[in-house]
Amino acid sequence: MEFEMRKSKIIIGVAALVIGLGIAFKETIQTNMYAYMHSSMHDSHSANGMSHDMKKSPGLQGVNASQAESEELAIMFENVDTISREVTNLPNGIRTVTRSSNEDVMAVLVSHIVGMVDRVARGDDPEIFIQSPTLDILFANGAEMQSQIDVTDEGIVVIRTSADPDVVTALHIHAAEVSDMADRGMQAVHDAMAQRADH
Repeated sequence: MEFEMRKSKIIIGVAALVIGLGIAFKETIQTNMYAYMHSSMHDSHSANGMSHDMKKSPGLQGVNASQAESEELAIMFENVDTISREVTNLPNGIRTVTRSSNEDVMAVLVSHIVGMVDRVARGDDPEIFIQSPTLDILFANGAEMQSQIDVTDEGIVVIRTSADPDVVTALHIHAAEVSDMADRGMQAVHDAMAQRADH
């Protein structure tokens, strides 16, 4: 009996140790993943140190993203200087107008935006490594949003609305995050990831 009790205590102790190590391991993996991607992004700078070789950037890959989607992201980041964007925060959502002065980049923008709006509606998160946690809220609540997309002379116009105030807040935050990337390119991603790693 005493042996059985001792054996049970050992099993419980081992189980607690394994769970504790598992939690610590997960946190270490998350921290190291950020460090690896941040380092890899810097290592993939071109010789003049001013721009990324986006095709080599691991951060643009995703657990559930196609190669074509990752290549679209690379094209947009490589040509961010051609992209401009306007955002209007609505009481129940957002209106965005995104355009590029380069026709080929504009075609990629349209493909990316239409594809992502469709993914959100289906709750089909691509899990791109650099994506903001704000997208978790949007992908989890895609059915709660209404979206309208028009390609006009202005650019690609997207109106997204929701009756859920938390989703509206997430739409506002994500629109600002995308605008920051359109303004500052990969530097905006570096800064956002560094800020998340510090918390």
